Parts: sequence; C-alpha cells; structure tokens
Amino acid sequence: MSQCAVAPDEAGFRSLMARFATGVAVITSSGANGPAGMTANAFMSVSLKPPLVLISVDRRARTHALLHEGRRYGVSVLSSDQDALSDHFAGRIREAPPEYRFEIVHDTPLVEGAVAHVVARVVRSYWGGDHSLFLGQVEYARYGEGRPLLFHAGQYERLPLGAVSVLSSRPDEVRDQLLAAATEAAVGIGEPIVGAGDEGDVLFLILEGSVRVERGGRVVATLGEGDFFGEVSVLDGGPRTADVIADTDARCLVVSREVLHRTLAEDPETAWRMLQAVASRLRGP
Repeated sequence: MSQCAVAPDEAGFRSLMARFATGVAVITSSGANGPAGMTANAFMSVSLKPPLVLISVDRRARTHALLHEGRRYGVSVLSSDQDALSDHFAGRIREAPPEYRFEIVHDTPLVEGAVAHVVARVVRSYWGGDHSLFLGQVEYARYGEGRPLLFHAGQYERLPLGAVSVLSSRPDEVRDQLLAAATEAAVGIGEPIVGAGDEGDVLFLILEGSVRVERGGRVVATLGEGDFFGEVSVLDGGPRTADVIADTDARCLVVSREVLHRTLAEDPETAWRMLQAVASRLRGP
C-alpha cells in the first residue's frame, strides 16, 4: 500500500484525518432565537458508567456560544439518505434546501428521521485549540432502523447493500430459496406500502430506494437498500403497527409468511439472527 507523508500544518493534518472514516451527526441546542445546529463528525462515547459522550465544536460556530456547563446538547446521527441535511447544517448551500423537523426532548431539539438520538448535559468543557470539547452526561438515548451516513476522504459514503440485512448475509442456498419463492413490487415516491392495522402476511426487503416508517404521523425510522421491514407481524401473526411510505421510487422483495417460516425452520441460524434483529427493533423508538 502506497503512503503519502504530510506536513504537520493545517492542510496536511486535515488531509490525514480525512482518512479516518466516521459517521455524521447534527449537534443541536436551543438559543434565544430558537434551535441552532451544526454538522459534526467529531462525536464519541467516553464512558458507560456513567454514560458520557464528547463533542468537538468550532469556536466560530453559532452553536458554540450556546454550550456551557449545565446546558444540554442533542446529537442526531444521520441516516444514509440525509446527506442534504448534513450539507445544510454545515453551511453548504444547495439549490433546494432540505425539509426537516425538530422534535423537542428535554428542551433540546433533535432531528427527526435520524438513526440515533442522544441528549446530554454538559458536565465539563475543555480548550482544544480552535475548538472546544464538551463532555456530556447522557440523559436520553434511543436508536431506530436504517443505515448511517458515513464520511471519508471529504465525501459521503454509504454501507453497501446487504451490510445490515440479516437475510442477505445468509448462505447462498438460503437466499436462493427465498428469492425463488418471492415476488418483486415497485412503488412510487409518496405511495403507501403497508398501513397500520393491515394484515401482516408478508415481509419486505428493500432492493432500491428508501422508505419511512410512521407511527401516529411521526417518522420513527428511515430504511434503505438492504433493510427489511414487516418481520414482527410476519413472525407473530398480528396486524401491522405502523405505516410504511416510499420516500423515493423503490423496489422491494416481498416474501410470504409461509415461505419465511419454512426457510427459518430449515435454517435455525437464520431464525436466531432474525429474532435478534426483531429484538433490536422492539428496543428502538
């Protein structure tokens, strides 16, 4: 592997650190003029007991002036389809500004549709050159479904198709069995795929595009290529508990309950991984 030596100046150090792949988050706080937010990839966990996180904020950012010990900040980990939102809070202008909404939790704004949320109270702040470091004790945390937005070498990246799908990680013969017995459905942007109360007789695996999951009119998850939905109703036989709507033109693989049950009975490891995935969803928002 070839390597490139860099000078320890601002440009060289920026180029070096760009090789460290990270997620993308929006840091938010409340001010006199309403919510303020900024895009950041300098976010990390520090401790489990007590739960502590750390953010690094440019001293020139408007959000910086709102943060001091005792104040709260929010962290919204963006999903793979929220790159326009990342640009917006980073001050990069696009022709059409993205639409977004804040949800207020503990008097702190959080970006709806993110894959994870944290609200933390600042317990310590530290000088960090042209940035400040804010250590926060977590007061609220939740996560949902969807693939995270990644950042590497100055551009956005996404997990490849199937990196988060239980079914796509199974042996070829298991996938082939499902594919042979499944059907494919195409939906247009804004079209409903399933509705709360519908019979849960099929499981969906997203092949292309993205969908949003809504409960009571509130977006609780955004799913993309390689994600599946409808598995809880398929496995327990109950009705749908949420509305699923296409955010973009999308293609989905549709697997019936009978086919899924037969496949899981023949492959216990897939059945166990599916149950683990269901459990993680039930712990979500």
